[in-house]
Amino acid sequence: MRRIRVQAEPFDSAAEQAALVGDNARIGALVSFVGLMRDLNAGLGVARMRLEHYPGMTEKALEAIAEEAAERWPLEGLSIVHRVGDLEPGDPIVFVGVVSRHRGDAFRACEFLIDYLKTRAPFWKKEVTEEGERWVEARATDRAAAERW
Repeated sequence: MRRIRVQAEPFDSAAEQAALVGDNARIGALVSFVGLMRDLNAGLGVARMRLEHYPGMTEKALEAIAEEAAERWPLEGLSIVHRVGDLEPGDPIVFVGVVSRHRGDAFRACEFLIDYLKTRAPFWKKEVTEEGERWVEARATDRAAAERW
């Protein structure tokens, strides 16, 4: 089972996890990650952020990332939910969940997915800071994390 969604609405991470597990008794591990918006980035206070995407292209890129994870690890399912639109500090931005028979596969696949989401997925972030608006560039640490895969 693979679920990919891009949406403006908040998500319920407990409901996302429950949907991933369902009634599949083969699952021995569920690993999930929820990314939250911070109120500080690169030394500046951030009041809000706008996440933009290119409909169709973004979902296709997320599907490709999910397919790559499924090819690398024996997974029972995965879910990616990414928000777009206006966000405030503390708001959930992204949910990545992976279920597998064994924890090692689930941990590695989840980490792979979030590393690749940070660098490959076509999202654009514009922050409103105390010094005005700015577009957020990918960090070198995010690129390095994705390169290790």
